[in-house]
Amino acid sequence: MDLPEHFRAQAHSPFHDLLGIEIILWEEGLARLRCIPGPMHGNRSGIVHGGVMLALLDQANAFAGLFCPAPGRKRHAVTLDLDTRFTGQGRLGVPLIAEGRLVTAGRNVFFARGEVRDEGGTLVAFGASTHRYRAGSHALEGVPAMGADGDA
Repeated sequence: MDLPEHFRAQAHSPFHDLLGIEIILWEEGLARLRCIPGPMHGNRSGIVHGGVMLALLDQANAFAGLFCPAPGRKRHAVTLDLDTRFTGQGRLGVPLIAEGRLVTAGRNVFFARGEVRDEGGTLVAFGASTHRYRAGSHALEGVPAMGADGDA
């Protein structure tokens, strides 16, 4: 990830580590994530499990609404709804790119839509989501980031 250090710190997620998700672009209203699916991402048919694409879409859409330019601070939200359509198959070993875009945001809720494509540009999933900001996260400056020990 070629993001500035404070963005990398804001974006760190154990869930991303588990799935091998990397944030490759993050700015206000836009997030782009990549995952190179390996054998552990496969389903019984030998293709990428739909849950991996669903997770990529959820994370890209959420991050599109959670950009925070302030070092030492971050924004948080929970997903309320995620509507997804699968239009193709992800292949193991072929990178998947998810792009989420903020549609609109209010004080408590924001809406986003996104797509997941393979490295050749083939659309494999798309959808829209609704997210609720956690306390203090509706403002662009966010809240103080918590350290690993829970301290601000």
